[in-house]
Amino acid sequence: MKFGVVIFPGSNCDHDMIYVLEDIMEKEVVKLWHKDKDLKNVDAIILPGGFSYGDYLRSGALARFSPIMEEVIKFADNGGFVYGVCNGFQILCESGLLPGALLHNTNKKFICKNSFIKAESINTFATMLCDTNRALKIPIAHGEGRYYADAKTLQELNYNKQIIFRYCDEDGNMTEAANPNGSVNNIAGICNKKRNVVGMMPHPERASDDELGNTDGKIIFDSMVKFLGKNS
Repeated sequence: MKFGVVIFPGSNCDHDMIYVLEDIMEKEVVKLWHKDKDLKNVDAIILPGGFSYGDYLRSGALARFSPIMEEVIKFADNGGFVYGVCNGFQILCESGLLPGALLHNTNKKFICKNSFIKAESINTFATMLCDTNRALKIPIAHGEGRYYADAKTLQELNYNKQIIFRYCDEDGNMTEAANPNGSVNNIAGICNKKRNVVGMMPHPERASDDELGNTDGKIIFDSMVKFLGKNS
């Protein structure tokens, strides 16, 4: 099983992601530079967090035009599994692989703290092992993390069960107070209709090591490894 981690100028969570995949999950990882055109026969592609191209213009807007994104889009359109975290989620929305957009947080400030999220759907490669009754403590670190979509898109997301994570409190209650950035309907993560592209704002790679005192995020990587192992 081989994961490809895409690195853009400004990526700063790529090595965190690589560490979890290689050292915690013990899987093969290849680094994919933003100018690459060869995906090196990976089984899944991960777009990590960071500030691709300095977040100039709009988060993810420039990265969407990187040469490698042409290949990532083809990979996804052919059923390949793509997972984006934070800036990776923003890039997936900018590229049209996921619907909606990530806007400035309602408080207009960068937010870096632990948040709680709860899985809404286990019917994706990133959530198949999640417990929909359990809140996961996963850190967030973003200035443009407020998920937005128009009413028609939201209706489709709900109808197709494409909303896979929502912000909640420690007890799993989805309240306005538990929403750290003003995301519509407390949405923290979604998937595409084919369920092979997943994006989320919280950082599970920052909650997957015993040394950090929190392994709630590891369930997402466990899900990916199990799903890909069954479908490879």
